[in-house]
Amino acid sequence: MSDLSSLTSGAPVSTPEANMHIPSSEAPPPPGSAPATKSGGDDPVRLTGHRLPRWAPWAIAAIAIALGLIVQLTGITVVGFAPGVIAALVFLIGQTGASWAVEGRRHTTDRLATTLIYTTFVLALVPLLWILITVVLKGLSVFSIEFFTSTMRNVNPRAEGGGIAHAFIGTLEQVGIAALIAVPVGVLAAVYLVEFGKGKLSYWISFFVDVMTGIPSIVAGLFIYTALILTGVLQQSGLAAGLALAILMLPVIIRTTEEMLRIVPNELREGALALGVPKWKVILRVVIPTAISGIITGVMLAVARVAGETAPLLLVTFLAQDININPVAGSQASLPTFIWDQISRGTQPSVDRAWGGALALILFVLVLYAGARIIAKFYAPKAR
Repeated sequence: MSDLSSLTSGAPVSTPEANMHIPSSEAPPPPGSAPATKSGGDDPVRLTGHRLPRWAPWAIAAIAIALGLIVQLTGITVVGFAPGVIAALVFLIGQTGASWAVEGRRHTTDRLATTLIYTTFVLALVPLLWILITVVLKGLSVFSIEFFTSTMRNVNPRAEGGGIAHAFIGTLEQVGIAALIAVPVGVLAAVYLVEFGKGKLSYWISFFVDVMTGIPSIVAGLFIYTALILTGVLQQSGLAAGLALAILMLPVIIRTTEEMLRIVPNELREGALALGVPKWKVILRVVIPTAISGIITGVMLAVARVAGETAPLLLVTFLAQDININPVAGSQASLPTFIWDQISRGTQPSVDRAWGGALALILFVLVLYAGARIIAKFYAPKAR
C-alpha cells in the first residue's frame, strides 16, 4: 500500500536497481555529451585510421626529383639507372614506407596500386607527346604557302624550297580510292556476319578477316604487284596503290562495324519486325543509324592506318616528283613516300622537308577524323 500511495503522490519509488551504486567510469554519458575515450587519446569508436597529410606525397615527390637532378648534374650512376628511374624509385619507396608507418597495410596497398596505375599512364603518354611535340616543332619550321603549293620537280636535295602539293594530291586520290572500295564492302560484310551469318560461310569470313588483320602491309602491296602489275592488268599507279590500301582497310572496317552492330539492342530489331517492317529496311533504317557513330569511328581508324603506309606504295606506285592526277597511269607520289624519299636523301633541307611532310600527314588524318565525327553526330539518332 505504501508503494501505491507513493505512486499516487508522485514520490520516487525506491527499487533495488535504483539503490545500486554504478562506478563513475562505467556510467553512461549524459545525452548530448561526447563519447568517452580511453587513456592515451585513442577513440574506441573511431571508424577511420590515420592518414598522411595532403602535402606528404608532394614533399616526397620534390625530394625524389631533387635526388634525380643531383644524379643528373653530378654524373653519379646508381646501378646504371637513369636519373628519371632513380627519382621514380625514390618516390615509390618513400611514399610506400611513409604510408605503411602512418596509415597501415590497407591504405599502403591502395596508394601503391594507385601510383602504379598513374605511372603506367604517364609511361604510355610521354612517348606520344614526345613524338607529337617533336614533329610539330620541326615541321612548323618549313611550313609556308610555297611548301603546300609547290612540288619537288627540279629541286636539288641540297637546296631549300620544294613542297608537298604532288604528294598531298596523291594521298587524297589513293586513300579515296581505297575508301570507296573498302567501306561498302566492309560494312556489308559486317552486316552479313551479324544479321544473316550462320554456318560455314560466316565462319570462313570471320577466319580470313582475323588472318588479314595480322598480315604485314608489304604483303598487300606484293599481292597487287604480282597479281595485277606483273601480269599487265595495271601499271604502277594510284589505282594500284588504292587497291593495296583497300586490302589493309577491309579487316579493320569489318571487325569494328561488326562489334558496333552487335551492341545494338535486339529490342529495336524485334520491335520494328513486329510492326511488319521488312528486315532489309530494319537494317537500313534502324540498325545502321543506331551504330553509325561507331561505324564512322572504325572507318577513320582504318583510314588512319593506311594513310601512313609506305611499304606497299613503294611496290605499286613508287615515287614521283611532280603532280599526276591520273590514277590509272603513271607513278604517283604520296605523303608517306615523300617522307621516305626526303629522309633517304640525307641532306638537312631534305630532312626538314620530311618533318614538314610528317606534320602535314598528321594534320590530314586529324582533319578527316574531326570531319567524320561531325558527320556522325549529325546523322546519329536524336534523343527524344
